[in-house]
Amino acid sequence: MSASTTVTDTLLRPTATLWWREIVRFYRQRSRIVGALATPILFWILLGSGFADSFRADGTPDGVGYAEYFYPGAMTMVVLFTAIFSTISVIEDRKEGFLQAVFVAPVARSTIVLGKILGGATLALGQALLLLAAAPLLGLDLSILDVVAVVALLAIIAFGLTTLGFLIAWRMDSTQGFHAIMNLVLIPMWLLSGAFFPAAGASGWLRILMALNPLTYGMAALRRCLYPDGVSVGPDVPGLPIAVVVTVAFAVGAFLVARAQAARPLDVGLA
Repeated sequence: MSASTTVTDTLLRPTATLWWREIVRFYRQRSRIVGALATPILFWILLGSGFADSFRADGTPDGVGYAEYFYPGAMTMVVLFTAIFSTISVIEDRKEGFLQAVFVAPVARSTIVLGKILGGATLALGQALLLLAAAPLLGLDLSILDVVAVVALLAIIAFGLTTLGFLIAWRMDSTQGFHAIMNLVLIPMWLLSGAFFPAAGASGWLRILMALNPLTYGMAALRRCLYPDGVSVGPDVPGLPIAVVVTVAFAVGAFLVARAQAARPLDVGLA
Protein backbone atom coordinates (compact mmCIF):
# COMPACT_ATOMS: atom_id res chain seq x y z
CA MET A 1 0.00 0.00 0.00
CA SER A 2 1.46 3.35 -1.05
CA ALA A 3 1.91 6.31 1.28
CA SER A 4 -0.66 8.36 -0.63
CA THR A 5 -3.25 5.59 -0.28
CA THR A 6 -2.57 5.36 3.44
CA VAL A 7 -3.02 9.11 3.90
CA THR A 8 -6.27 9.03 1.92
CA ASP A 9 -7.70 6.11 3.89
CA THR A 10 -6.63 7.24 7.36
CA LEU A 11 -6.87 11.03 7.10
CA LEU A 12 -8.68 12.49 4.12
CA ARG A 13 -11.50 10.01 3.63
CA PRO A 14 -12.75 9.90 7.25
CA THR A 15 -12.54 13.69 7.50
CA ALA A 16 -14.38 14.22 4.21
CA THR A 17 -17.04 11.64 5.09
CA LEU A 18 -17.85 13.24 8.43
CA TRP A 19 -17.74 16.71 6.86
CA TRP A 20 -20.28 15.71 4.22
CA ARG A 21 -22.46 13.91 6.79
CA GLU A 22 -22.73 17.10 8.86
CA ILE A 23 -23.79 19.13 5.83
CA VAL A 24 -26.41 16.63 4.66
CA ARG A 25 -27.75 16.16 8.18
CA PHE A 26 -28.10 19.88 8.80
CA TYR A 27 -29.91 20.66 5.57
CA ARG A 28 -32.36 17.84 6.12
CA GLN A 29 -33.51 19.66 9.26
CA ARG A 30 -35.04 22.80 7.83
CA SER A 31 -36.00 24.22 11.20
CA ARG A 32 -32.29 24.56 12.02
CA ILE A 33 -31.67 26.40 8.76
CA VAL A 34 -34.46 28.85 9.51
CA GLY A 35 -33.34 29.34 13.11
CA ALA A 36 -29.68 29.84 12.25
CA LEU A 37 -30.24 32.28 9.38
CA ALA A 38 -33.57 33.99 9.93
CA THR A 39 -33.01 34.98 13.57
CA PRO A 40 -29.87 37.10 12.97
CA ILE A 41 -31.41 38.71 9.88
CA LEU A 42 -34.53 39.55 11.87
CA PHE A 43 -32.38 41.04 14.63
CA TRP A 44 -30.47 43.07 12.07
CA ILE A 45 -33.60 44.44 10.42
CA LEU A 46 -35.48 45.22 13.64
CA LEU A 47 -32.55 46.63 15.60
CA GLY A 48 -31.18 48.47 12.59
CA SER A 49 -34.53 50.14 12.04
CA GLY A 50 -35.23 50.72 15.73
CA PHE A 51 -31.90 52.40 16.48
CA ALA A 52 -31.59 54.15 13.12
CA ASP A 53 -32.27 57.64 14.48
CA SER A 54 -30.83 57.26 17.98
CA PHE A 55 -27.56 55.34 17.62
CA ARG A 56 -24.28 57.18 17.18
CA ALA A 57 -21.05 55.26 17.75
CA ASP A 58 -18.32 57.42 19.26
CA GLY A 59 -15.96 58.68 16.59
CA THR A 60 -18.02 57.60 13.59
CA PRO A 61 -19.56 60.04 11.11
CA ASP A 62 -23.13 61.22 11.61
CA GLY A 63 -24.21 59.43 8.44
CA VAL A 64 -23.42 55.99 9.86
CA GLY A 65 -26.61 54.35 11.12
CA TYR A 66 -27.04 51.38 13.38
CA ALA A 67 -27.93 49.02 10.50
CA GLU A 68 -24.53 49.69 8.99
CA TYR A 69 -22.72 49.38 12.32
CA PHE A 70 -24.56 46.17 13.24
CA TYR A 71 -24.02 44.53 9.84
CA PRO A 72 -20.71 42.75 10.73
CA GLY A 73 -22.24 41.69 14.04
CA ALA A 74 -25.23 40.18 12.24
CA MET A 75 -22.93 38.10 10.04
CA THR A 76 -21.06 36.89 13.12
CA MET A 77 -24.39 36.10 14.75
CA VAL A 78 -25.29 33.89 11.79
CA VAL A 79 -22.01 32.04 12.30
CA LEU A 80 -22.68 31.75 16.03
CA PHE A 81 -26.20 30.37 15.67
CA THR A 82 -25.13 27.86 13.03
CA ALA A 83 -22.23 26.74 15.21
CA ILE A 84 -24.67 26.15 18.07
CA PHE A 85 -27.13 24.19 15.97
CA SER A 86 -24.53 22.12 14.13
CA THR A 87 -22.59 20.99 17.20
CA ILE A 88 -25.75 19.60 18.77
CA SER A 89 -25.04 16.60 16.54
CA VAL A 90 -22.15 15.64 18.86
CA ILE A 91 -24.64 14.93 21.66
CA GLU A 92 -27.05 13.17 19.31
CA ASP A 93 -24.28 11.02 17.83
CA ARG A 94 -23.17 9.95 21.30
CA LYS A 95 -26.72 8.97 22.31
CA GLU A 96 -27.21 7.00 19.09
CA GLY A 97 -23.89 5.20 19.48
CA PHE A 98 -22.46 6.67 16.29
CA LEU A 99 -19.39 8.20 17.96
CA GLN A 100 -18.60 4.97 19.77
CA ALA A 101 -18.76 3.10 16.47
CA VAL A 102 -16.55 5.62 14.69
CA PHE A 103 -13.95 5.67 17.44
CA VAL A 104 -13.29 1.93 17.15
CA ALA A 105 -12.38 2.43 13.49
CA PRO A 106 -8.65 2.45 12.63
CA VAL A 107 -8.48 6.22 12.12
CA ALA A 108 -7.01 9.01 14.21
CA ARG A 109 -9.46 10.73 16.50
CA SER A 110 -8.13 14.09 15.33
CA THR A 111 -9.53 13.38 11.85
CA ILE A 112 -12.94 12.65 13.37
CA VAL A 113 -12.86 15.89 15.33
CA LEU A 114 -11.69 17.82 12.27
CA GLY A 115 -14.40 16.34 10.06
CA LYS A 116 -17.22 17.30 12.41
CA ILE A 117 -15.82 20.78 13.03
CA LEU A 118 -15.23 21.43 9.32
CA GLY A 119 -18.79 20.36 8.60
CA GLY A 120 -20.23 22.85 11.09
CA ALA A 121 -17.81 25.59 10.02
CA THR A 122 -18.73 25.10 6.36
CA LEU A 123 -22.42 25.43 7.19
CA ALA A 124 -21.77 28.57 9.24
CA LEU A 125 -19.67 30.13 6.49
CA GLY A 126 -22.22 29.31 3.78
CA GLN A 127 -25.05 31.00 5.65
CA ALA A 128 -22.94 34.02 6.55
CA LEU A 129 -22.14 34.48 2.86
CA LEU A 130 -25.86 34.81 2.16
CA LEU A 131 -25.88 37.85 4.43
CA LEU A 132 -22.67 39.14 2.86
CA ALA A 133 -24.58 39.32 -0.42
CA ALA A 134 -26.64 42.13 1.16
CA ALA A 135 -23.58 44.41 1.33
CA PRO A 136 -24.61 46.48 -1.72
CA LEU A 137 -27.88 47.35 0.04
CA LEU A 138 -25.81 49.27 2.60
CA GLY A 139 -23.82 51.02 -0.09
CA LEU A 140 -20.68 48.98 0.58
CA ASP A 141 -18.46 48.96 -2.49
CA LEU A 142 -16.18 45.98 -1.83
CA SER A 143 -13.35 45.05 -4.15
CA ILE A 144 -12.52 41.44 -5.00
CA LEU A 145 -9.68 41.51 -2.46
CA ASP A 146 -12.03 42.88 0.19
CA VAL A 147 -14.52 40.08 -0.44
CA VAL A 148 -11.78 37.44 -0.33
CA ALA A 149 -10.51 38.88 2.98
CA VAL A 150 -14.01 38.92 4.48
CA VAL A 151 -14.69 35.34 3.39
CA ALA A 152 -11.36 34.17 4.82
CA LEU A 153 -12.06 35.89 8.14
CA LEU A 154 -15.57 34.47 8.31
CA ALA A 155 -14.11 31.00 7.69
CA ILE A 156 -11.63 31.39 10.55
CA ILE A 157 -14.31 32.77 12.89
CA ALA A 158 -16.67 29.94 11.90
CA PHE A 159 -13.98 27.35 12.58
CA GLY A 160 -13.17 28.85 15.99
CA LEU A 161 -16.79 29.17 17.15
CA THR A 162 -17.72 25.71 15.87
CA THR A 163 -14.74 24.25 17.70
CA LEU A 164 -15.81 26.02 20.87
CA GLY A 165 -19.30 24.58 20.43
CA PHE A 166 -17.75 21.13 19.92
CA LEU A 167 -15.76 21.50 23.14
CA ILE A 168 -18.92 22.28 25.09
CA ALA A 169 -21.05 19.62 23.42
CA TRP A 170 -18.43 16.93 23.98
CA ARG A 171 -18.92 17.09 27.72
CA MET A 172 -22.72 17.35 27.68
CA ASP A 173 -25.28 14.56 27.93
CA SER A 174 -28.41 16.57 27.11
CA THR A 175 -29.33 19.15 24.52
CA GLN A 176 -31.10 21.16 27.23
CA GLY A 177 -27.90 21.50 29.20
CA PHE A 178 -26.00 22.27 26.01
CA HIS A 179 -28.31 25.16 25.14
CA ALA A 180 -28.04 26.52 28.67
CA ILE A 181 -24.23 26.52 28.60
CA MET A 182 -24.10 27.91 25.06
CA ASN A 183 -26.39 30.77 26.06
CA LEU A 184 -24.20 31.41 29.08
CA VAL A 185 -20.92 31.38 27.11
CA LEU A 186 -21.38 32.19 23.44
CA ILE A 187 -24.16 34.80 23.56
CA PRO A 188 -22.28 37.03 26.06
CA MET A 189 -19.13 36.38 24.03
CA TRP A 190 -20.90 37.79 20.98
CA LEU A 191 -22.41 40.72 22.89
CA LEU A 192 -18.99 41.69 24.25
CA SER A 193 -17.25 41.50 20.87
CA GLY A 194 -18.18 44.96 19.65
CA ALA A 195 -20.92 43.49 17.48
CA PHE A 196 -23.79 45.04 19.42
CA PHE A 197 -22.18 48.18 20.84
CA PRO A 198 -18.71 49.76 20.50
CA ALA A 199 -16.10 49.48 23.22
CA ALA A 200 -15.58 53.26 23.14
CA GLY A 201 -18.89 53.89 24.90
CA ALA A 202 -18.75 50.97 27.35
CA SER A 203 -17.91 51.20 31.05
CA GLY A 204 -14.39 50.38 32.23
CA TRP A 205 -15.01 46.81 33.36
CA LEU A 206 -16.87 45.98 30.16
CA ARG A 207 -14.01 47.34 28.09
CA ILE A 208 -11.63 45.02 29.94
CA LEU A 209 -13.86 42.03 29.22
CA MET A 210 -14.12 43.05 25.58
CA ALA A 211 -10.33 43.31 25.32
CA LEU A 212 -10.00 39.79 26.74
CA ASN A 213 -12.65 38.36 24.43
CA PRO A 214 -11.07 36.61 21.41
CA LEU A 215 -14.18 37.24 19.32
CA THR A 216 -13.58 40.99 19.72
CA TYR A 217 -10.56 40.64 17.46
CA GLY A 218 -12.41 38.59 14.88
CA MET A 219 -15.11 41.25 14.83
CA ALA A 220 -12.50 44.00 14.54
CA ALA A 221 -10.79 42.30 11.60
CA LEU A 222 -14.13 41.75 9.89
CA ARG A 223 -15.15 45.36 10.41
CA ARG A 224 -11.86 46.70 9.05
CA CYS A 225 -12.15 44.54 5.93
CA LEU A 226 -15.75 45.56 5.32
CA TYR A 227 -14.90 49.24 5.80
CA PRO A 228 -11.32 49.53 4.50
CA ASP A 229 -11.53 53.34 4.39
CA GLY A 230 -12.05 53.44 8.18
CA VAL A 231 -15.65 54.67 8.07
CA SER A 232 -17.90 52.89 10.60
CA VAL A 233 -14.89 51.36 12.35
CA GLY A 234 -14.68 53.83 15.22
CA PRO A 235 -12.08 54.18 17.97
CA ASP A 236 -10.78 51.49 20.30
CA VAL A 237 -11.02 48.86 17.56
CA PRO A 238 -7.90 46.63 17.36
CA GLY A 239 -5.76 47.01 14.26
CA LEU A 240 -6.04 44.48 11.44
CA PRO A 241 -2.69 42.66 11.99
CA ILE A 242 -3.19 41.98 15.68
CA ALA A 243 -6.87 41.17 15.12
CA VAL A 244 -6.03 38.53 12.51
CA VAL A 245 -3.25 37.01 14.63
CA VAL A 246 -5.50 36.66 17.70
CA THR A 247 -8.37 35.25 15.64
CA VAL A 248 -6.18 32.60 14.03
CA ALA A 249 -4.53 31.77 17.36
CA PHE A 250 -7.96 31.31 18.97
CA ALA A 251 -9.14 28.96 16.21
CA VAL A 252 -5.96 26.88 16.26
CA GLY A 253 -5.78 26.79 20.06
CA ALA A 254 -9.43 25.72 20.35
CA PHE A 255 -8.87 22.89 17.87
CA LEU A 256 -5.81 21.63 19.75
CA VAL A 257 -7.84 21.56 22.96
CA ALA A 258 -10.71 19.77 21.17
CA ARG A 259 -8.32 17.18 19.77
CA ALA A 260 -6.84 16.56 23.21
CA GLN A 261 -10.29 16.30 24.75
CA ALA A 262 -11.43 13.80 22.12
CA ALA A 263 -8.54 11.54 23.06
CA ARG A 264 -10.19 10.96 26.43
CA PRO A 265 -12.91 8.37 27.08
CA LEU A 266 -16.43 9.29 26.04
CA ASP A 267 -17.96 8.70 29.46
CA VAL A 268 -17.03 12.16 30.79
CA GLY A 269 -20.32 13.88 29.96
CA LEU A 270 -22.06 16.33 32.22
CA ALA A 271 -25.76 16.19 33.01
